[in-house]
Amino acid sequence: MIVNLITKEELQQFKKELLTELAELIKSKETVTPKWLKSYQVRELLGISRGTLQHLTDKGTLKATLVGGLLFYEYDDIVKLMRGGKKK
Repeated sequence: MIVNLITKEELQQFKKELLTELAELIKSKETVTPKWLKSYQVRELLGISRGTLQHLTDKGTLKATLVGGLLFYEYDDIVKLMRGGKKK
């Protein structure tokens, strides 16, 4: 029977590599933004209520697309709204 021993330094090196890989994986997940967002995602992103989102949609300040009974908002439109530009 062969027994392989791992030194403390090897274990610490493994830990560093593992944490680095996990951090890169988390960072790559954070940078991916969907093209379309549902209403609840827009409300969370902007920190607004349902009524406020409805008002923005009704006024045409924020364009929505209805698909199968659900409203979807384009991420780029939300960014433009946050920067002060309105898409009509």
